[in-house]
Amino acid sequence: MARHGGFPGMGMGNMQQLAMKAQKLQQQMTEKQAELEARTYEASSGGGMVTATVSGKKQLVSLVIKPEAVDPDDVEMLQDMIIAAVNEAVKQADETTEAEMGKLTGGLGMPGLF
Repeated sequence: MARHGGFPGMGMGNMQQLAMKAQKLQQQMTEKQAELEARTYEASSGGGMVTATVSGKKQLVSLVIKPEAVDPDDVEMLQDMIIAAVNEAVKQADETTEAEMGKLTGGLGMPGLF
């Protein structure tokens, strides 16, 4: 008897059910991604002297520098504080995205999706 394509033991009903689940997961992931991109993440450095806010798209949207952080004789320290604050805010965005998307995928580690 000739075999038809597909996976052994999986009838058309199972394949349709699997396709529907995949479509639902894709929709949930798209919605979650949009929600995460709409969030903002804030981090400070230098004891609150520099505060950076990034969007879920990892774009710097705000940078607040307290006047007392500006020392013309030590610009390097200010630069370091800015870099630290921005990097921490981006890290928060990354970690939140990974955690939230991991909830949807059940921790399947799907590279390239987010």
